[in-house]
Amino acid sequence: MKLLALDGNSLTYRAFFALPTDMATASGQVTNAVYGFTSMLTTLMKDQRPDGVVVVFDRKELTFRHEAAPEYKAQREKQPDSLYSQLDTVKELLAAAGVTTLECAGFEGDDIIATIAAGIGDNELLIVTGDRDSYQLVKDPLVRVLYNKRGVSDYALYDESGIKERTGVTPSQYADYAALRGDPSDNLEGVPGVGEKTAAKLITQYETLVDRKSTRLNSSHVA
Repeated sequence: MKLLALDGNSLTYRAFFALPTDMATASGQVTNAVYGFTSMLTTLMKDQRPDGVVVVFDRKELTFRHEAAPEYKAQREKQPDSLYSQLDTVKELLAAAGVTTLECAGFEGDDIIATIAAGIGDNELLIVTGDRDSYQLVKDPLVRVLYNKRGVSDYALYDESGIKERTGVTPSQYADYAALRGDPSDNLEGVPGVGEKTAAKLITQYETLVDRKSTRLNSSHVA
């Protein structure tokens, strides 16, 4: 069984900023994001021919990340109201088409996709998103990422070797790599002076941020 999991917020945002905002109904309602997202979904269904599809969305409430790090995404400017209104229209469109949508208070859509990936079993999962955090979920041969690089039609398909080639680290190392380099888009600082290349070099050399010697010592002490 092949399942498509789409990051609804990410793809709708990409469509909104890729297409002109003068696309509108006779009443003046802007529809560029709805049109772009629908085009994406239609093309994906045609090209991938999945057995099932789910679209996940963020909610307006703060998440556990904001509680852990109040500065999380604090720098982001409010997006245009015409974008937020189209997110609601996208959800209505998906409901009318019989496509399953999921969202959960206190969590992001990314968390839902990660939960799906963890329970995918022997099935195939293709994650469609413009968020690099999904790289850590890739696991051969069943879980891959179709990364939206820009616009509504420019994608890159990544398996484990593709993630290693793109970032310099494996998917299982990506969380440590991201912690070292930080993430300006989410307002999360990394280690001062450590960028992507240095982070990849350090992770390649030491494999993990965890002190495995200390871990073994602590484990033997507990035993």
